[in-house]
Amino acid sequence: MTILGTGAWGTALAVLYAGRGQPVTLWCRRAEQAAKISAARENTDYLPGIVLPENIFVTTDAAVLRQAKIILAAVPTQYLPGALTDLKNDIPAIVPIVICAKGIHLASNALLPDAIAKILPAHTLAILSGPNLAAEIARGLPAAATIAAKDEGTAQRIAEQLHMPNFRPYVSADVMGVALAGALKNILALAAGMVIGAGLGENARAALITRGTAEITQLGLKMGARAETFMGLSGIGDIMLTCHAPSSRNFSCGFALGQGKTLKEILATRKSVTEGVTTVAPVLALAAQYGVELPICEAVSKVLNGQMNVGAALTQLMARPLKAE
Repeated sequence: MTILGTGAWGTALAVLYAGRGQPVTLWCRRAEQAAKISAARENTDYLPGIVLPENIFVTTDAAVLRQAKIILAAVPTQYLPGALTDLKNDIPAIVPIVICAKGIHLASNALLPDAIAKILPAHTLAILSGPNLAAEIARGLPAAATIAAKDEGTAQRIAEQLHMPNFRPYVSADVMGVALAGALKNILALAAGMVIGAGLGENARAALITRGTAEITQLGLKMGARAETFMGLSGIGDIMLTCHAPSSRNFSCGFALGQGKTLKEILATRKSVTEGVTTVAPVLALAAQYGVELPICEAVSKVLNGQMNVGAALTQLMARPLKAE
């Protein structure tokens, strides 16, 4: 197994598949980070407290990719297309690439499957998404996820390679829906965190999750996704997790905003990326392009930009005209 990226998710995936007892290659862009992880046998920056098994090999050498059978691409969204551009001459065309990041790539204004297909047009691409906290995966706790590829046969073959006793993948051919749900759930998690941080209660959180899911499903349908995808693991499953888990980066960011901290203050203390923050603007641009109203996403944008506090944003949402559900 070969994994790109030594953030929390890439490291957790390495630990998961090291459980097979076979070598796992963890590719890292920065030499100092690779040396630090190798020496400590722990990723103290992004996944502290998890000991890396001895069959995980951390390297910056792109040549190792030439021997890969399958590559799990877990580099953060805004850096993944650039990393694959740099590495593409070392990745044989026969090697499937499984995208393990969520969000919209700002430079290309595209969902990751679309952005990466332009970089690696000859490769089989799939996307892995679902309710998966990195720390729990690394601890061996049970989890499930969706593997999506252009056809279910391809998704099935990749799922068979990624199946573990404690990690169950389900297959889908709705690449668009899985990628979009994974990007938009981060915005809902920010909103849920804001509601709880501001002390607005569980009723408000439940209403927000429900109506937010309806919002993003409407956008997905306009873009050609399947409604059932948003009711599955990569949709409502991931939404429920990130809107309730205190360790979720997006929920915790929203929580701090709800308590009155500024976005600048919050991000200054973080090493990991909070993808929802960078996803809001391109999602609202997509909504305008497809003629879909996303009032919750719009409210999150106003809070992030300092135009409105959380209480005022919720008041604005509550004052919207009444409508059928």
